Amino acid sequence: MFASVDALLLARAQFAFTVSFHFLFPAFSIGLASYLMVLEGLWLKTGKGVYANLFRYWLKIFAVVFAMGVVSGIVMSYQFGTNWSVFSDKAGPVIGPLMAYEVLTAFFLEAGFLGVMLFGINKVGRKLHFTATCAVAIGTFISAFWILSVNSWMQTPTGYEIGANGQFLPGPSWAAIIFNPSFPYRLVHTVLAAYLTTAFAVGGVGAWHLLKDRANPGARTMFSMAMWMAAIVAPIQIFAGDMHGLNTLEHQPAKVMAMEGHYDSHPDGAPLILFGIPNSKEKRIDHAIAIPKASSLILKHELNAPLRGLDSVPDADEPPVGIVFWAFRVMVGLGFAMLGIGAWSLLARLRSRLHDWRWLHRAALLMGPSGFVAVLAGWIVTEVGRQPFTVYGLLRTSHSASPLDAPAVASSLLAFVIVYFSVFGMGIWYLLHLMKKPPQAHESALDGAPIRTAGITPAPAIEGGE
Repeated sequence: MFASVDALLLARAQFAFTVSFHFLFPAFSIGLASYLMVLEGLWLKTGKGVYANLFRYWLKIFAVVFAMGVVSGIVMSYQFGTNWSVFSDKAGPVIGPLMAYEVLTAFFLEAGFLGVMLFGINKVGRKLHFTATCAVAIGTFISAFWILSVNSWMQTPTGYEIGANGQFLPGPSWAAIIFNPSFPYRLVHTVLAAYLTTAFAVGGVGAWHLLKDRANPGARTMFSMAMWMAAIVAPIQIFAGDMHGLNTLEHQPAKVMAMEGHYDSHPDGAPLILFGIPNSKEKRIDHAIAIPKASSLILKHELNAPLRGLDSVPDADEPPVGIVFWAFRVMVGLGFAMLGIGAWSLLARLRSRLHDWRWLHRAALLMGPSGFVAVLAGWIVTEVGRQPFTVYGLLRTSHSASPLDAPAVASSLLAFVIVYFSVFGMGIWYLLHLMKKPPQAHESALDGAPIRTAGITPAPAIEGGE
């Protein structure tokens, strides 16, 4: 029994480790692909060389990020067969086709046009190359669509039937499976998170170069575009997150109880616990700093609305409160920090000081990695909050793992840790090396030739500001 528990814990740790690495790269590539599409579109529309140079600058970074995302994603498929074979057998008839659709639509679209996007800028017409860039951007979104549909079905399973051997089988309507109750909220929340992750990464790079050279047109333009995204998308994301939270309360109330730190039910209004130390042994939040009845106001829109706590959930069905509680606060805290940076940038823009306020640039630089931390924290809330189930309420994690001994899982986990930190560590170092270089005028294309497309003159030198 002890060995089986250890093997399960190691399998969970291995999946958490590998998926955490993998999640960072698609979150960045989804936003970067759209950013590149906007840059190329602006260049073709305005003819300003600043957009062409920024396109080439971020295209190199996108190529590395996309490659690391593909490589890290391959490992995920193998783990379903090695460590989670029971889950694959039980849920495969439902999630297998959805993941196949992701390959047949998104991955084929991306793979088919990625080469044109990366290497065809001097070899094809401008409309075809822009079409390729748009296709890659659309492909990343379609990929997110299918993967999030799979994950959302595991969170809020609908449209299934139980077969004679205990398998989840598709019901008469695939639409009920694909568009399960949490999917629309999760899709919007995750895609907006990817855009904000990219915006603050781009803004951080722009701020870094503005601190070194305030007159660099490329740095000025990328910082301006990133701050527009932060100012517009951050408040939308907070609203989308609130709607997603209400949906989670309806379908996964135990997860919300863990997020809020509500060990006890509150029949006449629940407090909003801002900070505290979860004490799962004593079933309470120690040293809590709370706003009376504010949680009921947020979740039920009524001060005295009753809210159930974890005392209404069997102990065996409770998620780990401490991890979920703190990860949720990290995510929300960074979300409001992003909102603050966006508002600060609007004030600077109104006063025509966007490129002059050094403290704004320092703050944007500090917030550069914030999107990556926030999406990881959000993933932890989503996945750990679902525990102890892989398919919520229907299939327990303890019943989903392969019958492996602990040493077998431990050896593969150790190998993954060594390989990931070495390979992806070097990849991240190379990305930072690329970002450290300022965007230059007349930067050569990927094949070493000046950028040009069929039928038009090469882009002029960097000109203009935003």
